[in-house]
Parts: sequence; structure tokens; C-alpha cells
Amino acid sequence: MDLMAELLDDLRAETASFEALLQPLSDDDWERPTPAEGWAVRDQVSHLAWFDDAAVRAAGDPEGFPDWVRRFTSVDDVAAQSRGSAPRELHAWFRASRAHSLEVFATLGARDRVPWFGPAMSAASFVTARLMETWAHGQDVADALGVVREPTARLRHVATMGFRARPYSFAVRGLPVPEEPVRVELALPDGGTWTAGPAGAASLVRGTVLDFCLAVTQRIHLSDTGLELTGEPARSWMRIAQCFAGPPGKGRSPMSGVDRGHSG
Repeated sequence: MDLMAELLDDLRAETASFEALLQPLSDDDWERPTPAEGWAVRDQVSHLAWFDDAAVRAAGDPEGFPDWVRRFTSVDDVAAQSRGSAPRELHAWFRASRAHSLEVFATLGARDRVPWFGPAMSAASFVTARLMETWAHGQDVADALGVVREPTARLRHVATMGFRARPYSFAVRGLPVPEEPVRVELALPDGGTWTAGPAGAASLVRGTVLDFCLAVTQRIHLSDTGLELTGEPARSWMRIAQCFAGPPGKGRSPMSGVDRGHSG
């Protein structure tokens, strides 16, 4: 199986997982607050649908997309635009947008360049980003519903994006990107190990792929993970890690109310 086929299969599977969260919901459930400040379940769904439509535009009109992006204001404005829609309408929108985006993505080659709200990226990275967004916003919905999801091997894609976004995490904050390399070693759900970065690097991030993915998508405070961080380059990165496009995220507050930090 080639890379794009693998990514598209995993995006379809992640979409099915997200749909499984939405299927049993009552209209009242769609109004439940999620950990994202000011956002209910409905806003998580409309966010994914809106950006799936944007992804189709980016892939279909890469030359015109930058001009269109200049009219974008904020994700909160996008969420507010859809708050008058009924849950069934939002669900139908998401389904249609996701189906259309999958059709468009299937026409792309892995190395085709696609513009986005941050730097342009390869089509393979673009599809990975949609998978990451689906998983991360699915986590917000799961948290709102009190559902504990089992981690899957698909998290390797989110981990890849998180690792590659290390320079972006600094650049988006106007900080210099450290030159020192960082090694990442993560335990996968099937007992395997996912690694990135040079073996023998003095700085190291070690833990489960779930904790790493929750951290780089800013779905958990670093101090609430079990990640082991060795070296200041690893610590400075993971304190601000961000694998999604846009301005610096606020992240989550520590569950204990106290930032315990990490050492190694």
C-alpha cells in the first residue's frame, strides 16, 4: 500500500471513530461544553466541517487559496457562524464535507504541494493534518461526554506531525528554533515503539504515544502526562509544543491546578 492510500484509509477509520461518538447524541448532548473554552460539542463538529471545506478549496484552487485565507478572521468566528444550525444539520454538513474531502484527497500525489493557513505542505502531510485534527477534536468531544477512547496505531501519524512541527512551535511564538536535536521514543498501543530524531541525542522525550499526542495537540497539560523529558531542548519544546496551524494555542491548565514541571 502506498503512503497516500495508507493515510486515506486511516483518515476514514478516524472519521468512523468520530462518528461513533456523535451517533447516539441527543440534541442536548450537542450543547455540552467541551474543554475548549466557550466551545460546545456542536462547535467541534462545525469546526471540522468548515475546515474540510477549506481543505477542498486549498487542494482544488492552490493559486487562489492565499487570497481567500486573507478573509479568515478566527476559529471562534467560524464556530459562531454555525450556532444557529440544528444538530442534524451540522452532522449532515460534517458527513458531506468529509466525504467530499476524501474524494479530493484521493486525486493528489503524496508530494503535491497544498497551501494552508500556516506553511504550505505536501499532500501527505495535509491528509495527516486532517487526521490529527479529527483525532484532537474527537478527544474534546470524548472528554465532554466522559468517554475514554482506546488509543490506536493511527496515533503514529499524529506523533509524526507533532515531531515535525517542533520548529513551528518556536517560530509561531517568535522564538529562535534550537539547533540541538531531540530524540523521541514512544510506546505504541500494540507494544511496538515509534521513534524520531537521531539515536544518541542528548535530549530525549520518552513515554506513550497517547501522552505525546495529547501534549502536541494541546489536549492536556504537560505536567499531567507521564512523559519523561531529558535535556533543556526537550523541555523547552514540550512546554510549547503545537502541531496545528494558527497562532499560539492557550493549551490546557494542569488538572491539579499546579504546574509540577518535568525533569530528567
